[in-house]
Amino acid sequence: MLSPELMKRIGQRLMSDDVKEGLDSLHFRDAGHGFDVFGMHPSVIHFGFGVTCWLYEEYFRVISQGIENIPQEGSAIIAANHSGNLPIDGMMLWHDVLRHTNPARVLRGIADHFVPALPFIGTLFARGGMVGGSRGNVRALLTAGELLMIFPEGTPGIIKPWSKRYQLQKFRVGHAELAIQNRCPIVPVGIVGAEEQLPAFFSSKRIGKMFGIESMPFPVTPIPLPVRYRIYYGEPIHVEKEYTPADADDPKILKEVAERVKRSVHQLIQKGLKERSGVFS
Repeated sequence: MLSPELMKRIGQRLMSDDVKEGLDSLHFRDAGHGFDVFGMHPSVIHFGFGVTCWLYEEYFRVISQGIENIPQEGSAIIAANHSGNLPIDGMMLWHDVLRHTNPARVLRGIADHFVPALPFIGTLFARGGMVGGSRGNVRALLTAGELLMIFPEGTPGIIKPWSKRYQLQKFRVGHAELAIQNRCPIVPVGIVGAEEQLPAFFSSKRIGKMFGIESMPFPVTPIPLPVRYRIYYGEPIHVEKEYTPADADDPKILKEVAERVKRSVHQLIQKGLKERSGVFS
């Protein structure tokens, strides 16, 4: 891996001056050796942001609304729909929050168990803020006032067939439980565009098991299509004001909160679908 200093210089060369200044205010908790306690490094944040600028600005031409719903400080869970066969939607959401928050805030992506174990990729993602999804890790991040990026649909959302595009899959209740336990709001996010970026002609459960996932999709095109991304941030759902931490043990309450978040995400997706004139515009 490149040295941190070189990675930061490369990243800064790839970004415009207006966004470079905002990134200098990056919210970062140094554990005393240049990394935070989970391995995130600000130089890698600069690098990751820089190398995704062209994708964000020119290829996917991202439009976002409602960024004011992301808290400027303190913990929150950002819950979004997931799709597209590759987690590019997470990348664009990560980039969008970094670009539009001041001080710049890093979304801490909560990954499925197999991602941190991937050679090289697992380490690179950790340097960019990703964290393995254990309860202890998540609790520590929320206690430290971090922003968590969670996709409640999990893998079923990202590998669902073309016929089910923009049909939300079952929302797991983990994000609701964590928000109630740790007394933080949930910000629903609807992402439009990712469903069409990489259509698959079939998926293999057998090959997927080799990688620890439910199914391995095989796309029609070798690279993602230049769809236009639209990201919509909804009003925060303040579960910390409505429930006590003890309510996190009630399955009925968790299901109700998860369904509430799902409805909000669905409404944001429908708004985006109505506002766009086509997949590429």
